[in-house]
Amino acid sequence: MTATDLGLPSIGGLDGVPTTDAKQTAKDYTSDQEVRWCPGCGDYAVLAAVRQFLPTLGIKRENTVFVSGIGCSSRFPYYLNTYGMHSIHGRAPTIATGLATSREDLSVWVVTGDGDALSIGGNHLIHALRRNVNIKILLFNNRIYGLTKGQYSPTSEVGKVTKSTPMGSLDHPFNPISLALGAEASFVGRALDSDRKSLTAVLQAAAEHRGSALVEIFQDCPIFNDGSFDVLRKGDTENRLIPVVHGEPITFGAPGEDGRGSHAVVQDGFRLRVVETASVDAARIVVHDQADHELAFALSRLSDQDLTHTVTGVFRSTDRPTYDDAARAQVQAARDAEPDADLQALLNGRDTWTIV
Repeated sequence: MTATDLGLPSIGGLDGVPTTDAKQTAKDYTSDQEVRWCPGCGDYAVLAAVRQFLPTLGIKRENTVFVSGIGCSSRFPYYLNTYGMHSIHGRAPTIATGLATSREDLSVWVVTGDGDALSIGGNHLIHALRRNVNIKILLFNNRIYGLTKGQYSPTSEVGKVTKSTPMGSLDHPFNPISLALGAEASFVGRALDSDRKSLTAVLQAAAEHRGSALVEIFQDCPIFNDGSFDVLRKGDTENRLIPVVHGEPITFGAPGEDGRGSHAVVQDGFRLRVVETASVDAARIVVHDQADHELAFALSRLSDQDLTHTVTGVFRSTDRPTYDDAARAQVQAARDAEPDADLQALLNGRDTWTIV
C-alpha cells in the first residue's frame, strides 16, 4: 500500500522518494573520510557493493539517509557521501522510524550488527519490523562482538570459546531470518559479503520494496572470528549454498544434464528436507514463492549452526500497509476533520487537572 492508496499525495520516485536525472557513480557516494576497519574485514566488501548499488536507484544523495547504532558496522554512515547518523546502541531502528514517518521524501537505511541489533536493540528491531516501517535494515552478522574485542554475540554458536565464554557459550543463538519472519517483516533476505552479484540483487529488491526490509549479510571478522563462514566460500560450497529465486524450483549443487542442481528441497510433512534431485519426481520439488510466509520460515530453518544448508536470496517479499503511510494519513484525517483544533487542548485532554 502506498501513500496514494491511503489518500495522501504521491511524491513520486522509488518508494515515494524524488529521483534525479543526473548520472551518478560510486565516487559520488564516497565521502572524504578515511575508512578504518581492520584489514580483511567483510565490511569493506559490503561498503563497496553499496557504493556501486546506490547510484542505480537514481535517488538524490540529499534524500538518502543511513542510520547506525554502535559497532564496527556502525561506522558506515561516515564513509558514504549522504546524510547519516551514528546513533545510540541498538536504537537505530527507532531513529529511522521517526525519519521515515516524518519525511516520506527520504530513503532511510539502517546499518547494524548482530550484537547491536539482536542484543540491546532486539526490541527496537522486532517492533520496527512488525510495524512495517518503510526502512531498509542491513544486518551485518559476523557471529562475534568485534568493536569490544571478541565477546560472544547473540548469533555465536553453542560452545563458542571467546573472551567472555572461555569454556564455551551456553546460549542458543538467534536465527536472524527466523526472528524477522516471526516479527512479520514484509521483506527478508540474506547474502554473503563476498558474493557481490547476489548481494546487489538482494539490495535492489529491498530498495524497491515498500515496507520493512531486513537483509542479513554474512561477513567475516578476521581478528576475532576469522573464517567463520569459510565453509560457504571454500571447498564444497555449491552443495551448501541454496540460492532461491521466486517462481523457480529450489535446486542447488552441480547441475546435471537437465540443468537442475544435484540436490533439491522437498516438502516433508510440515518441514522441508534436502534430497538428491535424481531420487524424486520433479513435481515434488518445492517452487519458491516469496509471498508464502510459511515457506519462507521453513526455508530459514534449513540453516543450522553448522551452515550445512544455507539459503540465500529473498525469503519473503509481500505487500501490506506501512506504519509511516498510515501515520501520515491519520494526521491528515485529523487535520481535515478539525482544521481549527486547539493542539494544546488536545494534548491536555480530559484526564488532566490543576492543583491549587
